[in-house]
Amino acid sequence: MAKVELKQPIVDEIAAALDGAQGVVLVDYRGLTVEQDTKLRKQLREAGVVYKVYKNTLVKRAIAGTAFEPMAEKLEGPSAIAISTTDATAPARIMAEFAKTADKLELKCGVVEGAYYDENGIKAIADIPSREVLLSRLLGSMQSPITNFARVIKQIAEKNEEVA
Repeated sequence: MAKVELKQPIVDEIAAALDGAQGVVLVDYRGLTVEQDTKLRKQLREAGVVYKVYKNTLVKRAIAGTAFEPMAEKLEGPSAIAISTTDATAPARIMAEFAKTADKLELKCGVVEGAYYDENGIKAIADIPSREVLLSRLLGSMQSPITNFARVIKQIAEKNEEVA
């Protein structure tokens, strides 16, 4: 059996994982301890993010002709890929947060909702709160004026009852 035939299922696996991905981050994991790597994998798993290490050449084949193709230039040295199909910013957020404590973890690049970002762009995206946090902030800002209005009406009604 030829080597290409053995590698094709792995390329297909990578392509399938990337199909429908909202956010993808490429990192250099060189220098992480086993304990740090285990913690990182646990955090990513809890957020629904797939985190794997593949050979760079296989990833290059899988991303050829897709929105993820610009990442090919950063596929040098040890690389791990974090993929999320639900939360576009989750891989960037978790990786950047973890990189603050594990200085050996190096963000390389990523693609978020079809747009390519370099290391600085991924760090900027990591500062964006999750969708749930943004929605709760929106709801809170919408509720605040209504709540204040209701309090004022109640105070006016109580004042009118005292006068009567």
